[in-house]
Parts: sequence; C-alpha cells; structure tokens
Amino acid sequence: MNLHQFRFVQEAVRRNLNLTETAKALYTSQPGISKAILELEEELGVDIFARHGKRLRRVTEPGQEVLKSIEIILREVGNLKRIGEEFSKQDAGRLSIATTHTQARYILPEPVALLRRRFPKVSVSLHQGTPEQVAQMLIEESADIGLATESLSEFDELVTLPCYEWQHMIVVPASHPLATVERPTLEQLAGEPLVSYHPSFTGRTRIDAAFAHRRLKPNVVLEAIDSDVIKTYVRLGLGVGIVAEMAVREDGLGGDLVAKPAGHLFGLNVSRVAFKRGAYLRNFVYTFAELLSDRLTRALIIRAMSGEQPTDYEL
Repeated sequence: MNLHQFRFVQEAVRRNLNLTETAKALYTSQPGISKAILELEEELGVDIFARHGKRLRRVTEPGQEVLKSIEIILREVGNLKRIGEEFSKQDAGRLSIATTHTQARYILPEPVALLRRRFPKVSVSLHQGTPEQVAQMLIEESADIGLATESLSEFDELVTLPCYEWQHMIVVPASHPLATVERPTLEQLAGEPLVSYHPSFTGRTRIDAAFAHRRLKPNVVLEAIDSDVIKTYVRLGLGVGIVAEMAVREDGLGGDLVAKPAGHLFGLNVSRVAFKRGAYLRNFVYTFAELLSDRLTRALIIRAMSGEQPTDYEL
C-alpha cells in the first residue's frame, strides 16, 4: 500500500464517489484511480466501497474504519511536511487563512500587516467563503487557520477558541426617523424594510432568532455578504441596515449615515479562531493567532490542540 492509494480513497469520498471528479482534482486518470483502489482493497482483504458495476455506490462498514486510519496517516504526513518546512526554512513559508468577507475586510488587515513585518519571508493567502466553507478548507488542509462567527464550533474535526465579541449596529440615513431614537425596538425595525446579511453570514441567525422569539416577521428587502454593499443601499434609501459593529467602527460612516448599537436587541456575537484537530502549527501560525486577540497565546492554543478544554479562558 502507498500514499497515492490513500489519497485516491480520501478524495473519492470528498467528491461523493465520483471518480471522474476525483481524477480531475488529483490530475490523474480515472482508470488509474480505480485500479489503485482495487489493489488497496485486495491487499487489505476488505471492500472499502460497495459497487454497482464499475460505479462506487457507498462506503462499506470496514471502509469507514479504513477511512479513519487514512485520515490519521495523511494528517501526519502533512504534519511531517510542515515540521520539515519549519526547521529547514526557519520563519519562511505561506500562511493560508480561511475567513468570511467581513473578517477579511475589517479585522484581518492590521494583524496581516503586523505578521508580514515580523516575518517578511512569509507570504499570506486569504480564502474567503461561508463559515461552512471556512471549516471545510481547514478540514481539507487548504488553510492553516480559520476565522468566522458562525458554525466553526459545530465541526468535531476542528479545535476552536473564542477570539472576540461584537454586536450588530443599526444604520440609517441621518434624515431617517430612527436616527434620533436612542434605543430602537424590534417592533420599530419590523415596521421598516431591512437591508442585512445573507442568512449564512455575520451573525444573521441571531437577528432572525430575535424576531422569531418576539413573533415578529422582519421585512428583509435585500441580503448581502458585504457590509459596504449594505451601507451603499442604505444610503440609497432602500431600507434600514443591520451590519456588524466592525463595519462602522474602523472608518466611520461619514455625515450621511447614523449608527445605533443593537446589542440589546440581538445580543453579542463571538468570532472564533479555528485549527484542524491534530495539525502541526508552524511558529508564524501561533504568532498570527496572538495578533488576532490578546487573549490568544501559544500556550493556550497548544493546550486546546492537545485536547484540553481550558477552563481559565473566557472573553
């Protein structure tokens, strides 16, 4: 057996047992993948996949156990490569960050700039997506570190730690009636057209839950993943905006928009930093995490990665 066979099996499962897509992803031929998997099954003495003709239909029960071992083996192979890079290149390499648009736009610029000053030989690659995509990039090891508000803690394959808290803000034109209201209510918002985030992004689930709890139906007329887009449409009079605090904190709103805190309506959100469980983290990954929050330390992350649940760490 060899690593190629292990990668073929793992990728076939990731591609929903579609060997054509598996071959494309691994830049090889479909017959070569089929042959390698059959040879591995013959050597192990069990069927990893149940078949209908030449098509893979499902993973067998022994195949599930084989997959668990393959995951461990390939994870440790990746760790070996990172250890080699750590000590051969010293503080050089590539930091791959998976995150959402809001984090990339408003939170990451300063930490990334500081990291580059400390580690000039490290290049940074930003991958933006939904929180679920962020988690998947970490699991597939196409990213070293992830940052998002929703979903990350729901994946057993990931180790996550709270990074910082934030609240939503209500944004309206300066001429809007709500601009002079100190603490807008959910009832007032339910009577307005709303412009906010797509349901998968930036704490939108808390917004929906708050309205549902009061049995109110919000009139969301536009959804976006970009806070700047939301503010643009608010300026055009499309409706009342609900955006993340960091989207109005950094560069302000100018004189034409007014922002009101909405933590009393929607509660506090927690953005979390995440790593793949069992991954070897290079020196500059720890440093970047520390730059994200003064509560995150190398020692804390090591404890969490070892399986310990730090009880002395809270936001």
